[in-house]
Amino acid sequence: MNSGQFSNYQTKSFFDEMFYFDEKTVVKPHYEKVYKRLNGLSADELDAKRSQAVSSFLEHGVTFTVYDDSDGIERVFPFDLIPRVIPKAEWVIVEQGLKQRILALNLFLHDIYHQARILKEGIIPKEIVETCPYYRKEIIGFDVPQDIYIHICGSDLIRNEEGTYMVLEDNGRCPSGVSYLLENRAIMKRAFPKTYQSMEVCSVEAYPELLLRTLEHLSPRQSQKPVCVLLSPGVYNSAYFEHTFLARQMGIEIVEGRDLIAIDNYVFMRTTLGLVQVDVIYRRLDDDYIDPLFFKNDSILGVPGLMEAYLKGNVSLANAVGTGLADDKVTYAFVPEMIKFYLGQDPILESVPTYLCWREKDRNYVLENLDKLVVKPANESGGYGMLIGTASTKQERNDFKFRIKENPREYIAQPIISLSRHPTFCDEGVMGRHVDLRPFILYGKDIEIVPGGLTRVALKKDSLVVNSSQGGGSKDTWVLKN
Repeated sequence: MNSGQFSNYQTKSFFDEMFYFDEKTVVKPHYEKVYKRLNGLSADELDAKRSQAVSSFLEHGVTFTVYDDSDGIERVFPFDLIPRVIPKAEWVIVEQGLKQRILALNLFLHDIYHQARILKEGIIPKEIVETCPYYRKEIIGFDVPQDIYIHICGSDLIRNEEGTYMVLEDNGRCPSGVSYLLENRAIMKRAFPKTYQSMEVCSVEAYPELLLRTLEHLSPRQSQKPVCVLLSPGVYNSAYFEHTFLARQMGIEIVEGRDLIAIDNYVFMRTTLGLVQVDVIYRRLDDDYIDPLFFKNDSILGVPGLMEAYLKGNVSLANAVGTGLADDKVTYAFVPEMIKFYLGQDPILESVPTYLCWREKDRNYVLENLDKLVVKPANESGGYGMLIGTASTKQERNDFKFRIKENPREYIAQPIISLSRHPTFCDEGVMGRHVDLRPFILYGKDIEIVPGGLTRVALKKDSLVVNSSQGGGSKDTWVLKN
């Protein structure tokens, strides 16, 4: 039976990460040391550790931005002290599934911008690709460096009622959150050093080094040390903390569009010592904004002439232009077919069943069952613009009926999956809160995945939305070596 910190904890009918669901709650073997350590904490010790975590976040400026919050947009990222623990055997399967997935997505993007076999053979409808706002005709026939489109990917995983890992979506444009993963680990190693060491947790600290190696692999000038920069929209971007953090950790310059200049189809960085040629740009802004001469002509964030230099092969971009096609939630529904088509394999990780509203049959089902489904816009992120049927009002459902009928291509729907839950410190004690997992996949010379990822937690009771912009927080994720 539970005691101490967990005395009021209830698993209910959800898949619980820490406990077996039984007549009495039993701790899973890989959580026993964590359970024992937390139960040994007094209220004062716990408060001290929580205060230490908050102070560390404040000291390092670990924040995120909520654009529509009237109380002030800058927030310290909420963090929970109970780590998520993943046994090695579980992680091996997840890792294999993620590697399979990024290979298939890259083969898909290369195919779309070259022969388009998958469209010609009718596996994916042509109109789905051509109506995606992130499909870029401008790069058809262009050979991206090393034939890699998605160099940095954050695929969001959930676990269903049976504990099966499933991919909820792929983030292949500018995935964020890895800085929180690294900061979370630093805090947990200070808060529970003996527990961390005794459990033989896989390290994540190599991520910046792996990321830099991934970027350098793309350099058009392999005969010398590549000059890599991180291109940020600037201080008002929601992930600016992460931009500065990663640039500092990699030892590269963080720049804004005004810091770069394109001359004779090459890109240079302005420095106090003059112009320095840039080889690789890790860009943290979308295609539309990177070059006002090529895409949005009113963008003040990009670099005029950057795309010409890119298409001439004189500078590399990570991620490549056009990768947003793989982010589209309609495209997501076809990833299992991509895996079979390009790799001749069955998917290792399942996708969530998805209804595509551009299909008449799917649309009719969705419109009749809005109270039982999650409806998402195909190209929004951050948890914005969603309808969770069971938590919606009749007026909200009617609004979505209108939106879907007006623009069916832009909406998908999925069954409401009860995400797995994890013990989490709340005001009323340790309570179960829903979680997901965002591992980060790097694709350079090799495919590298730091063990674990960012576990995001829905801090609001019964909420299934884990995004920080919607009141979510995070946990450290411990993958065990043995």
